[in-house]
Amino acid sequence: QLQLAESGGGWVQPGGSLKLSCAAASGSTLRGYAIGWFRQAPGKEREAVVCISSSDDRVRYADSTEDRFIISRDYAKNTAYLQIDGLKPEDSGVYTCAGDPVWHVEARCSSTWFQYWGQGTQVIVPS
Repeated sequence: QLQLAESGGGWVQPGGSLKLSCAAASGSTLRGYAIGWFRQAPGKEREAVVCISSSDDRVRYADSTEDRFIISRDYAKNTAYLQIDGLKPEDSGVYTCAGDPVWHVEARCSSTWFQYWGQGTQVIVPS
């Protein structure tokens, strides 16, 4: 079973950057799992940001995601990342990563696909 832990959130001035990490727990591996990043803003439903496939690291963005968000993974470190540049107040929220062995890039990047979830890391961008 895949266990994930996010880190890297924080308070950032508008225009700044953050790199969020999603690490697989000791004893588990990201290999064979697609990874998705999701965001839940205060008072709003969780929404997808971007997903990366398990087999060839192909990326699919959610419809509303800008190219300021870049997903990547480092198999040697057993960690996936979400780089966010040009942060805006509307980017604020709890960012959670999730893994799934089945999701493929032809499918929508959607939380309904993903089975294994981390606890999230909060990003605050003041207005």
